[in-house]
Amino acid sequence: MTKIRLIFGFLALYLSIPLTHAADTISANQIVRYNETIVSPNETFELGFFSPPNSTNHYVGIWYKKISTGTVVWVANRNTPVSNTSGELTLTLQGVLVIRDATTRNVIWSSANSSTTSVRNPIGQLLDTGNFIIYEGDHTNQENPIWQSFDFLTDTVLPGMKAGWDLVTRMERRYTSRKSNDDPASGEFSAGVDIRGYPQLIQTEGKEIMFREGPWNGLRFSGGPNLRPNPIYNFTFVLNDKEIYYQYNLKNSSIFTRLVLQPNGRIERLLWIDSKKEWILYLTSEIDHCDQYSVCGPYASCNINQSPVCECLKGFEPTSPDQWTVGDWSQGCRRTVLLDCENGEGFNKYSNLKLPDTQGSWYNLKMTLVECEKMCKSNCSCTAYTNANISGSGGGCLLWFGDLIDIRTFADTGDTLYIRMPPSELDSVKNNKRSSAGSRVRVIVPVAFVALIMLVSICLFYRYNRKKQQQQGTSSNKFRHDPENGSGDEDLELPLFSLSTILKATNNFSAYNKLGEGGFGPVYKGVLEDGKEIAVKRLAKTSTQGLHEFKNEVILISKLQHRNLVKLLGCCIEGDEVMLVYEYMPNKGLDSYIFDLTQREQLDWPARYHIIIGVARGLLYLHQDSRLRIIHRDLKVSNILLDKNMNPKISDFGTARTFRGNQMEAKTSKVVGTYGYMAPEYAGGGVFSIKSDVYSFGVLVLEIVCGDKNRGFVHKEHCNNLIGHAWGLYNEGKSLQLVDKSLSESISVSQVLRSIHVALLCVQRNPEDRPTMTSVIVMLGSDGPLPSPNEPGFYVGKTTQDTTRSSSSCGPYSYNELSITVLNGR
Repeated sequence: MTKIRLIFGFLALYLSIPLTHAADTISANQIVRYNETIVSPNETFELGFFSPPNSTNHYVGIWYKKISTGTVVWVANRNTPVSNTSGELTLTLQGVLVIRDATTRNVIWSSANSSTTSVRNPIGQLLDTGNFIIYEGDHTNQENPIWQSFDFLTDTVLPGMKAGWDLVTRMERRYTSRKSNDDPASGEFSAGVDIRGYPQLIQTEGKEIMFREGPWNGLRFSGGPNLRPNPIYNFTFVLNDKEIYYQYNLKNSSIFTRLVLQPNGRIERLLWIDSKKEWILYLTSEIDHCDQYSVCGPYASCNINQSPVCECLKGFEPTSPDQWTVGDWSQGCRRTVLLDCENGEGFNKYSNLKLPDTQGSWYNLKMTLVECEKMCKSNCSCTAYTNANISGSGGGCLLWFGDLIDIRTFADTGDTLYIRMPPSELDSVKNNKRSSAGSRVRVIVPVAFVALIMLVSICLFYRYNRKKQQQQGTSSNKFRHDPENGSGDEDLELPLFSLSTILKATNNFSAYNKLGEGGFGPVYKGVLEDGKEIAVKRLAKTSTQGLHEFKNEVILISKLQHRNLVKLLGCCIEGDEVMLVYEYMPNKGLDSYIFDLTQREQLDWPARYHIIIGVARGLLYLHQDSRLRIIHRDLKVSNILLDKNMNPKISDFGTARTFRGNQMEAKTSKVVGTYGYMAPEYAGGGVFSIKSDVYSFGVLVLEIVCGDKNRGFVHKEHCNNLIGHAWGLYNEGKSLQLVDKSLSESISVSQVLRSIHVALLCVQRNPEDRPTMTSVIVMLGSDGPLPSPNEPGFYVGKTTQDTTRSSSSCGPYSYNELSITVLNGR
């Protein structure tokens, strides 16, 4: 009996011993309870339950043991605390770390990302780095743990942690602030690597970017000039096919430092000073007012050493001068001279800058700077370029599309940026002009004399022409005002063709020359005396709808110049005749190829992909780079014309509308457009925006890939339109079944699948979910991951009725039973 008591006594004594004395490991089914801990080999870190000051909640965390006792660097159950001291931490046979309430046996938290199958002898170990790892079997597997705390950052980044992405598992390692010093739950602020373009470090509050440290330039982050070689730690940024992350490591293991995202949103690098027994602030990311995200708006730079801090980049001017002068820089700057994608455009060099926001950018780490410039110059949507890596001899290519945002100027540690400029604004041109000033003096007198003679001649001709127009009536007054577009008297600046010239070119509007007819009237082919082929749009005398569209097209397209927009050569206004003269498109409309069973074979996949990219660039120009933001409202296959080289050109601007300033959407009671291409919010409620054009583009891409029209397409099995059919195939992983059979020999599988994916992103039901055309071009031209699309518009899925009716009962297509009222559709 005494022996039994002795055994029980020793057993009770053993069970009551806290795990602090034990090694740095925990085995399967071993329990760590309140007041029991695991300690790293050199007693640098400790793991166990803790309760923050002024709190009754309990958490499992890791904290420093030798120094700064109580400074927690990692929390397991930060959002699911244990409300009492009955919590237990256990490692299961499956290698899963679990926190339970011993009273209720409920699971409070688990390391759900670890293996769910049995592993051989799982072991958990706390390392002197502060990392808690779980590995299988013996110590040889420590290098490849099945789970580690370093993959799940809280508010602290320790040396050796990776802040970024594992591209294989799609795991994001992002750190998030506490709610308060007394509450370790996830707060509003977070920081990490943004990979929506060239990777960059950003800090957000909710979904809004608050601070951007910028992309890695090979030496440091572009917006972090204070990140430089030092005696305490070294740092690196890794970018490859498997991982993208930032990491720093100590040069001396006896030094302690940590990076903390504080509850107030401030990122601080703290250094432990042993002589003072306290943490001191060594470095902070956000330093001054210029570090606030996009404080000066687009195409402007923030310079903290001047007043005011914001100034437009050279070649740009304030978008709103009145607001700019009172210190409201939110609208930023605009180009002094607009780009028109013509020959002669080049790049100006800007030095010592924080590189702009790289969301939506494109990069190639193997290209040279010369190749980078060439690629940017060949793409009308490319606004700037630079080296992706400035270390050593430099290299790599980084391209921007659209507005350049969040730039600041540094004294001498910034990066170089090359921004696209029109010929008149190029520094090289201006320098050449200055250097040749002396030469011009020698010829200025005779040139001025000739110019004077020409000016007199032009004035006499203008006076004669104006008098002739007055005698012919007031036909030109038809163009005076468009209330919906908000345009008043417009100087069209179009060359005038005489009626006799047009009659001769079109053989007196011969029926043989007629190309087609629209709501405005007929279109004729013509040949000018110099042999140039033209297309003449003639306003029908009986068409009131045509007059409105014609007037709108004159006002808009006269101001547009882009290689993917049909070019307006001039007009003819004589007597009752009103005509527009365009460049002739010998291959007519895209619809004559895509929807023709014979002609479609002439368009292989490379040609169709070239057309998709061209239309996207033209649409981006309308939405962003033209003088006014233009919403086309009738983008469709038949409005895409093809030149002799099969280059696409967007045409028919009769229903287009313009937005001014910061206007993003508008509503009309006169819904015009084409069934099958109209976005739900426009067809049903008259609301249009750039996102309604994006929807139309998505439909157009699906039609180009498939070779079928969305309108009129009814699948024999599920009665869906083309959009619904594409959505169903995408969800089943069978998108290739959508591809036109005539393309089987020429398709690039990756390009086709990417085009379908992007098209489904464009036709999402909610306009806010659809990408901008800038994002569309980047997504089509890159190999990066794409977001998953949500359910498209005009698709309601299968209903009970759908599953019971036969394919023959689909009847006329009705947008899946959605009711749409279109007041003036075509």
